[in-house]
Amino acid sequence: MHTLILNNGYEALSSGILAAFFAQVIKFFVFTIRTKKINFKIFTTTGGMPSSHSAGVMGLSTSIGIIAGFDSLIFATAFGYALIVMYDAAGLRRAAGKTAACLNRMMDDFYKHDLQAVGGKLKELLGHTPLEVFFGAVFGILFAFGFHNFLVK
Repeated sequence: MHTLILNNGYEALSSGILAAFFAQVIKFFVFTIRTKKINFKIFTTTGGMPSSHSAGVMGLSTSIGIIAGFDSLIFATAFGYALIVMYDAAGLRRAAGKTAACLNRMMDDFYKHDLQAVGGKLKELLGHTPLEVFFGAVFGILFAFGFHNFLVK
């Protein structure tokens, strides 16, 4: 069974998707331990520790490096894509989340009694801190190597 996805695109795709999924699982447990509350919405939200976006793209690009070689053109493309996604997660999306928090505070001041009439609150947890991105990337790299070793055995 393992040989069906070993050393091909299925391995790389599976590695990226599973790394992102397991990062969301870790994020759920981190949130639960920190807040002492269970919130299953964490599985479908962005933001938080570790970054599942970073884990996914680094899992994908690391798997491509393992399979095609870390000196290959396809790895360079995948890694470049991963850097853009991680920069976006820690930069643009994080700034958008801060802007949403500011706008939510303003809307609370202006529409204290009927916030839903103006569309409700904006989502604030959009991006990641650089530390969340870093740990997501490290998790994705380690996951790709572990997944590959699991498939080889």
